[in-house]
Amino acid sequence: MIESLHLENKYLKQIFQSIQDGIIIMNQERTILMMNPSAERLTGWKLQGSVPYCSFCENRQLHNNENKCYLIQNDEVPYFLSEMPTYHGQKIDVEMSTALMFQDSTKEEKEYLLVLRDQSVKKKEEEARISKLIIKKLIEAKEEEHKRLAQELHDGVGQSLFTVSVALQAIESYVDDERLNTYIVEVRQELEKAMKDIKSYSYELRPQSLDQLGLVATIKSLLTSVKRTNREIDFIFESNTEERCNSTVSINLYRVVQEAIYNTIKYAEATKVTITLQDSHNGLHLTISDNGKGFNIDTITNEGLGLKHMSERVHQIAGEFLIQSELTIGTKVLITIPNWKEEIP
Repeated sequence: MIESLHLENKYLKQIFQSIQDGIIIMNQERTILMMNPSAERLTGWKLQGSVPYCSFCENRQLHNNENKCYLIQNDEVPYFLSEMPTYHGQKIDVEMSTALMFQDSTKEEKEYLLVLRDQSVKKKEEEARISKLIIKKLIEAKEEEHKRLAQELHDGVGQSLFTVSVALQAIESYVDDERLNTYIVEVRQELEKAMKDIKSYSYELRPQSLDQLGLVATIKSLLTSVKRTNREIDFIFESNTEERCNSTVSINLYRVVQEAIYNTIKYAEATKVTITLQDSHNGLHLTISDNGKGFNIDTITNEGLGLKHMSERVHQIAGEFLIQSELTIGTKVLITIPNWKEEIP
């Protein structure tokens, strides 16, 4: 029995010393009688010092001779959030709880257990979560607006210009004046250029093939277009899947490919770019690599903004983003998306 009590006290002491929560024993005058190392690290308070009042107690209105300390007034409080001043004069967000540990009714003495849990990490995590959510909603709103504008350009302005072009053709058949006919032909040629520009702008905003044919077909179409104006670069695309991604994954991965190709053309001085899209047991893997001049990842400046946007998009779809680069060797972007398949209704 004695050995069991000794062992119990040994473990209780070890828990008291090692637990991450701050544990304080104080009397009803708020004098610190005992505290563990975590409490001292968290607050900077010392034994026999006084526990300061939290922000709530400093500002609350008292009634009927209440104790200024809300925790002592109520003897036991299982959960309470407030700001607590530290020894250094700063205030920290803490979750507090109290329990009446000892009471001597003859001497009217009480001792309380005060437990402090640092909420600053939790608060930062919550702020980061909200920040990510805001970025996600902004990206979604931006893509929805792009989709609307692309549809409007294609179905609205594009169709109107096509109607004008057909009308000019009809007028041309009734005109005998050669000079006027030549002028009409020139006007129709300019109109066709405008129609091509609008089609190009519409595609840049939101490729219709992304919703109609899927990510693989849209990447192939993008590379076909890029090859026309960058014949010195060999673009290679390989994929082992034709399965549809869900719409959020599709647009974000497409934008990542767009950004990576833009960066390669503008900065890398590469002669070969390889893009692979592979389906495996643990998700969808997108790899974009080039044989360009590479760069030092730790010292990038202007290029870093594009990489940051790529990383943000991948993280918004719960993916993993990794970039590798070596001077004179080239750059590789590796992306894994665990949940990517289109949901079947």
